[in-house]
Amino acid sequence: MDLQISQIAIILFSLLLILTAASAAAAAINLCPATSCRHRDPTIRFPFRLNSGDGDGDTTQPKSCGYPGFDLSCDNKSNQTIINIGGLLFTVKAVDYATQQLWINDPDNCLPNRLLSLNLSDSAFRGVYPQDFTLFNCSLNLDLAKFQLNPVGCLSGPNYSVFATSSDKAVQFFLSKSCTFMASVQVPVQWPYYEQVVTSDLSDDIRLTWLEPRCRRCETRRGRCGLQTNFSLEVGCSQQGQHGLPRTARYAITVGAGLPAMLCVIGMLCFVCGKLKSRGSTSQNPRPRYEFNSSVAPQPTLVIGLDGPTIESFPKLVLGESRRLPKPNDNICPICLSEYHPKETLRTLPDCTHCFHADCVDEWLRLNASCPVCRSSHERHLYS
Repeated sequence: MDLQISQIAIILFSLLLILTAASAAAAAINLCPATSCRHRDPTIRFPFRLNSGDGDGDTTQPKSCGYPGFDLSCDNKSNQTIINIGGLLFTVKAVDYATQQLWINDPDNCLPNRLLSLNLSDSAFRGVYPQDFTLFNCSLNLDLAKFQLNPVGCLSGPNYSVFATSSDKAVQFFLSKSCTFMASVQVPVQWPYYEQVVTSDLSDDIRLTWLEPRCRRCETRRGRCGLQTNFSLEVGCSQQGQHGLPRTARYAITVGAGLPAMLCVIGMLCFVCGKLKSRGSTSQNPRPRYEFNSSVAPQPTLVIGLDGPTIESFPKLVLGESRRLPKPNDNICPICLSEYHPKETLRTLPDCTHCFHADCVDEWLRLNASCPVCRSSHERHLYS
């Protein structure tokens, strides 16, 4: 019997060491506090890091707080959060960590000029909806006013207008008007432009995503991504909150609570084994059978709406100054009946592409799994 107790003690002690090692591995994930350049600016956290202390206070973060290629900075002159992509500076308008997407624009308010030189092949980002646009330079002597075309204002001059189009029919139209071909560029637009959209001023925010590091699953489970060590790019996920206990405190709690618990378990096992041994030596009666009533299984809850991760997986967009949407006539939220305004965050249902204010449709989808407009069901996304 003493040998069995010793073996049990060794097993429990080994389990304690394993748990302590696991806690240490989880604590080793570099979870840096989130920051921002200014109030209401996009929140900056892994995989992004702030490499300049130009914001409010000392906001410089060490390299272990971010992933290579995701450095941001604060521009006090323009009061904007800046990212360098392919040697070009852009303003960060919004970041969605759950879907791994960000929206950027030109800090000098002439995005088409930067698009002429933008090359995403050497960066960590790619377009969510890349679409080819052709730019034409047309003389003002041409009678184009009756066609209600939308010129690119920051590239146009007093004697000419520059137009950008993604339509093959529009390309033939400009060629027939003796307009001069300028360039063909690939634009990571927020939403694909349809054939009826003849021209665009390309002033809306562009929408990018990234493939590495892969933190989408961690973020949808309300976890936090971070580098496992300072010497590799291996990424881990921690379920701890943003303002967790220091690493040394977690070690102390783990060891301090685990060791007394192990000693209590060993003491209880010794007591039980002693009682069983005493009863076996004084009584020849068979060991009584102990029956345990299983607890009543909880009744399944009827899920009417969608869960948070499923809702967050539906596309979001930040409305640009032109307030252009995939369906041009959808300029009012069907839920709150308020008109959309620039810089508002909208969410689109993937099957029917109806748009709503993100706050409005999120509350609806928690109670209903169908579109408020067409009633198409989105329950299948629960299992996708």
